[in-house]
Amino acid sequence: MRKYIITGLLVWLPLAITIWVLLWVLGIVNGVFGALLTAGETVAPAMKDALEDLRHVPGLGIVILGSIVLLTGMFAANIVGQWWLRQWNRLLTHIPIVKNIYSSVKQVSDTLFSSNGNAFREAVLVQYPHQGSWTIAFVTGKPGGEVAHQLGEEEHVSLYVPTTPNPTSGFFLMMPRASVRPLSMSVDEALKHIISMGVVAPETPVDGAGLNQPG
Repeated sequence: MRKYIITGLLVWLPLAITIWVLLWVLGIVNGVFGALLTAGETVAPAMKDALEDLRHVPGLGIVILGSIVLLTGMFAANIVGQWWLRQWNRLLTHIPIVKNIYSSVKQVSDTLFSSNGNAFREAVLVQYPHQGSWTIAFVTGKPGGEVAHQLGEEEHVSLYVPTTPNPTSGFFLMMPRASVRPLSMSVDEALKHIISMGVVAPETPVDGAGLNQPG
């Protein structure tokens, strides 16, 4: 009986978690869509009944917001759109308080999602939180500015150490490159390994890379 129960859980648990995550994302999207409808009703009271009917159409929020994101991307990809985007960025970066938040978030998002960026392009092994204890981390770049000057001439790397089973929270570290062991596994395989708390082993064959202790 215990064996059958565990087997049943292994079948249903991944599906249940997947559905839960999708419902969570759907709730956020519907919340944004509802806020837009409320704003529309405030601006145009004459259209209140029509906008209220849209609130009850299932899945319409995802379709509309997805279309807005797609059209925005298409618009920003051409010369005219890029000019307007520069004007928009210039406006937001001159508003007190807003400029600090917007600039920080934009810089992080550009780094993470840019196809030319180096963020989360490499999985490595590091000793954390103490000597002899190893964990998987992701290289996010190199320290710069005053931080790099204070760290000296030795090459350092910036690392993100995710927590498990929720990798969206974690720790930011700066360590010498010599203290980091590179891994041949992909970022996706490393994330699966972390989220599963080590249960799901990477499928990347061991080729001997990164197995020797660096100086």
